[in-house]
Amino acid sequence: MPELLEEKAGRLLLEKHMTIACAESCTGGLLTSRLTDIAGSSAYVMGSVVSYTNRIKEALVGVRHETLADHGAVSEETAREMAEGIRKAIKTDIGVGITGIAGPGGGTAKKPVGLVFIAVSGPQGTIVKENHFSGTRLEVKRQTTDTALAMACTYLEQLK
Repeated sequence: MPELLEEKAGRLLLEKHMTIACAESCTGGLLTSRLTDIAGSSAYVMGSVVSYTNRIKEALVGVRHETLADHGAVSEETAREMAEGIRKAIKTDIGVGITGIAGPGGGTAKKPVGLVFIAVSGPQGTIVKENHFSGTRLEVKRQTTDTALAMACTYLEQLK
């Protein structure tokens, strides 16, 4: 049976003696749920914040008000600050930030349904990826967490 992405992420975190925290918006905690589906995940999952509103993004995750005002909640800049902010707030090695529009409503011409920014922050800096997913709300959430887990695994594999 092939290794699940959440299993691989957990294995890599354990092998590298690292910890992770997540700041999730459009996924509503699904990434953290998948990480904690793995037995023993308390050794590396330190916590998460479902920062569904701008107020929570600012107050608990550390996204700057100016970033939200200038770029919006669904932006590369906000995802970056979410990943870096949750890492700092919870004091972990890796931080993941996710912000997007899962649908079916809420999209615009500039920011359509399925637009999701995912950031992974760690000791070698922060990477951010713009994604365009399709499908139902649940399918967008699943694709988002698959991508976030794959990004975290790649980041961990590339650490020196």
